[in-house]
Amino acid sequence: MFKPAPAQETSRPRGLNDSGTDSGVVAADLNRYDPEAVARLYRGRPQQFLRRLWQTLIPIGAFLLAVLMDRLTGRLGQKNRVREWGRQLCELLTKLGPAFVKAGQALSTRPDLVSPVVLEELSALQDHLPPFSNAMAMACIAEDLGAPAEQLFTQLSQEPVSAASLGQVYKGALPDGRAVAVKVQRPGLREQITLDLYIVRNLALWIKRYTRLVRSDLVGLVDELGTRVFEEMDYLHEADNAERFASLHRHNQRIAVPEIHRRLTNRRVLTMEWIEGIKLTQVKEVQALGLDPEDMINVGVNCSLEQLLEHGYFHADPHPGNLLALADGRIAYLDFGMMSEVKRSSRIGLIRAVVHLVNKDFDKLSKDFVQLGFLTQEVDLKPIVPAFSKVFSPALTGGVSQMDFKSVTDDLSGVMYRFPFQVPPYYALIIRSLVTLEGIALSINPKFKILGAAYPYFATRLLVDPDPDLRNSLKEMVLSEDTLRWERLDDLVSSAARSQGLDPETLVDSTLNFLLSDAGSMVRSQLVGAMVNQLDVMGWQVACRVGQRLPRRWQLHGLQSPAQGADMPPPLWDLLVILRKLPHFEPAMLWQSLPRLLGEPVVYGMGLQLARGVAERGVVRLVRDVLLPQQGLPPAGSATAAS
Repeated sequence: MFKPAPAQETSRPRGLNDSGTDSGVVAADLNRYDPEAVARLYRGRPQQFLRRLWQTLIPIGAFLLAVLMDRLTGRLGQKNRVREWGRQLCELLTKLGPAFVKAGQALSTRPDLVSPVVLEELSALQDHLPPFSNAMAMACIAEDLGAPAEQLFTQLSQEPVSAASLGQVYKGALPDGRAVAVKVQRPGLREQITLDLYIVRNLALWIKRYTRLVRSDLVGLVDELGTRVFEEMDYLHEADNAERFASLHRHNQRIAVPEIHRRLTNRRVLTMEWIEGIKLTQVKEVQALGLDPEDMINVGVNCSLEQLLEHGYFHADPHPGNLLALADGRIAYLDFGMMSEVKRSSRIGLIRAVVHLVNKDFDKLSKDFVQLGFLTQEVDLKPIVPAFSKVFSPALTGGVSQMDFKSVTDDLSGVMYRFPFQVPPYYALIIRSLVTLEGIALSINPKFKILGAAYPYFATRLLVDPDPDLRNSLKEMVLSEDTLRWERLDDLVSSAARSQGLDPETLVDSTLNFLLSDAGSMVRSQLVGAMVNQLDVMGWQVACRVGQRLPRRWQLHGLQSPAQGADMPPPLWDLLVILRKLPHFEPAMLWQSLPRLLGEPVVYGMGLQLARGVAERGVVRLVRDVLLPQQGLPPAGSATAAS
């Protein structure tokens, strides 16, 4: 059991730092990031500002001066040298403190600001710092929760079980015996981060005003970082995030979220259910539970895609410590400090971009990047289109499901660094999330392809989502120059069949809805045209067989020609063959929809088109192949007619 420190060691007035001096009570009371309020605070405290400025600018200046010397001598052109500077930058940011660690992690998702080599090094920047004293942790618990720790918990671990840049976690127990995780924030954290953000923002303003080194909005990047860090520092906000996440995924029996104990939670202390599990990267331990690590990864991938494409609310930091395999086969998500949202328009835009990627339509793909906010309307897209082709064409050789996501994102980072891209914050966090998830999966299966695992979910959304924009995207996917691409439709349905939780009845209903919609008009025309061809050929075959059985003197010369193409399956049969690949699909699902279809005006119109088309073909065949040959003209299909 943990022993709280004596009262004289733990009681410290709020807003005091370790030396007992005033560290900025106003900063401690800031509930959200406000650049103007921060500026007013530190303009009145020049000594505190200048002291921290000296502590940060000297090591940063020395680092930049050394990099500049390498650039002047030409050594910066060596990839290994750049990588070494990337490693040193990570070490420097770690020494400077939590705000700079968070800034480095933010830069690791910005290919428009950082070269690909340095980007790779920054992506490995760890969010781990040495733990602070237990006495300070107990003081924080008592101050925020209104009672000493020993009155609130019957047990608390003697040492923190983990420590990160913002806080550290203890394992405890409630009076009713339930195990809990107690996260306690670092003392003076808000004051330190607020001051560092003020310094970094002023540097960004100076760079923006007096240099042209960076085309992206550095001030906006700092403000975005400040907003997110302040949200992470507010444990009440994290508790809200966890409960919202749990509510959105309550239907998923394979996902676990720890329960939040609100009575024992405040801005700097978070108490939640303790979940006993194993990191997904510990393959042997996961297998010892009788679980399939690859199945667990697929659960995680599908959950991530549901977060991104369906709910638009996703966990932006799924590192190995935040994803645990449980003995009952569930995956537990932990740490909800870093969450992000994607607007529906952006989610639809991402799916549309994937369609254009699959179709290798790089011209439309470049326009998708404009609509998604990566490029401004004024940017000339002509040089970007061949750059996209160079990156994606080789990667698409084996199909989108075989693309190497990490390799493609690295190459795309180079494109974004060369051209005037500005990466939206939501995209940066999406890439970070997916790359991290793929890294976990690759530790289990070196041949894992995250896009291959994601494509079934994407195909399902494309097939069943009633959104008009996605209906049009599906039309683009399965139609090429007004021709129905059965192989593409087959691929989509086959991929969707591998998706978890796909309901065949929902897919059948969605398919019929698509066919009956405005977006499905071209497909309907294709189906009617194909059925006219089939009925025409079948009718001609029947007429030929009947004609050949008549007495010889009554036989018509044109009816002696063989019917060609009658062995081709009808298009609806093709559709049935494709749908039968779905698990639990029964043809009766189609027949059950007949009453509804017969009442649809669109279907009535298709019937009229079909009857008209068959009648017109019949008249043409009667004149061309029956009546005219009787007048001495060669039958259709002969060498003379062909000429």
